[in-house]
Formats: sequence, C-alpha cells, structure tokens
Amino acid sequence: MSDGAAWLDALAAALKAEREALIARDAAALIDANRAKVEALAALEADPPVEARERIAELAELNRANGALLARRQREVRWALRHLGRVEAETGYDVRGRMAVQPRSRVLGYG
Repeated sequence: MSDGAAWLDALAAALKAEREALIARDAAALIDANRAKVEALAALEADPPVEARERIAELAELNRANGALLARRQREVRWALRHLGRVEAETGYDVRGRMAVQPRSRVLGYG
C-alpha cells in the first residue's frame, strides 16, 4: 500500500471518528478526530495521490456531511444559550476601522 493510500485510510477513519463524535456530542473526541483529519489532509496535500480521485471525492462528501452536522450542532447550542440569557457580542467596525464589540444581553425576568 502506498503512502497516499495509507493517508486516505487515515483520513477516512478521522472523518468517521469526527461524525461519531458529533453525533455523541463528545467534544474531546471531536478535537482528536479533527487533529487526525488535519494531519492526514496535510500529508495528502504534500503528495496528492492522483490515482484516487474517486475516493477523494467520496471523502470530500463525507467531510461536507460532517460540516452540515457541525453547523446543526452550532445552531442548537446558540439557540440554547440565547434562551438561557447568554450575552452575545455584535461585532462591527468603529469609525477608526477597528473591530468594535457591543455586548447584547437578554433579560429573562425581574424579581
């Protein structure tokens, strides 16, 4: 097996682990899977296996599916935090062109 094929296998395993971590809502496993994914991608970018275009396309689709699942989880977390009264920062630029952060909070009740 060539190095490219080994790195493709490593990328496939990392993408599978990433999906499982997203489904299980396991942040530590997600970080580990992401680390493995980045390592495999870096190796593949340095020496891309030309003969594996179809497999690369399949793995790219898995990555897109994981991205969609991650976006869904982020929306769920933002929704929950917003309903718990988390202070959100609205960012923008001030007159000097610097990033200006204006905190915004939500009052849940008085009493």
